[in-house]
Amino acid sequence: MKIAGETLGMLEDALRGAPVPRVHALHLPPMPWNETREGEFCALELDDGSLGLSYVLLDGTLGRLACGAPGSGQRVAGAPGMGLVGVDALAVARHWAGTDAAMRTMGFAAVNALTRHLYNRAGFVPPDATDSIGGLAPQAGEHIGMIGYFPPLVAQVTASGARLTVLELRPDLAGTREGFHITLDPRELEGCDKVLSTSTVLLNDTLDAVLAHCGHARAFAMIGPGASCLPDALFARGVTLMGGVWIEHPGAFKAALAGGKPWGTHARKFALARSGYPGIDAFGIAR
Repeated sequence: MKIAGETLGMLEDALRGAPVPRVHALHLPPMPWNETREGEFCALELDDGSLGLSYVLLDGTLGRLACGAPGSGQRVAGAPGMGLVGVDALAVARHWAGTDAAMRTMGFAAVNALTRHLYNRAGFVPPDATDSIGGLAPQAGEHIGMIGYFPPLVAQVTASGARLTVLELRPDLAGTREGFHITLDPRELEGCDKVLSTSTVLLNDTLDAVLAHCGHARAFAMIGPGASCLPDALFARGVTLMGGVWIEHPGAFKAALAGGKPWGTHARKFALARSGYPGIDAFGIAR
């Protein structure tokens, strides 16, 4: 996880010399998964109120966390000694670079929460997203790549007249559909002009592998609630836009998440372009 290591190093540098927030609570969606998009994410809350989201449907993570939610002061199932409440958030964030799926999820949530902490400290607010497809503006004749199958977004791409290739990990989804194609082979992205990616690639450690096949693309947008982490290492690798979630009403958001209800009205989507990002140096404390 080179991206994880680089990002963690940047967070450590930015936080050095300042108090590091501690974990206040973990907020989980209902278990079992209620088959909603909102039910796919947890939120880790720091003691300064910062919230960081992470996807919980990989490798049975939601079930493990529900069996011993750190937010309740219990242990994470299968990870003795890893109660998280009161723990230094940077120490939790380091688990993103580990091998345990549930703790990697917690680590990534902590990275997102610490990113929000840094943004708040510097008074930085990323701009609103203008659409739901990372500003790619597909055009007729273009070849668009999609990493992760986003059924609600497919029509937006194909309606433009663009050719669409979707890269998936699930063999049962592979094949030709009406107006687009789903493949398991990342090499089919090599001719894409623009690429739209789910932020889940940051949890399953597939981003570097797929980026190796996207050198032709002049735009690479990563979107989703998890795409709210410090973007420097991603921008350096060719990602051109991060489209994450900015939680504006934390109390209402947490209540909706726990109740399995839509929480989109309590947050807004942002779009942070590489060209408009000030860089990690803007978020360190004055030395």
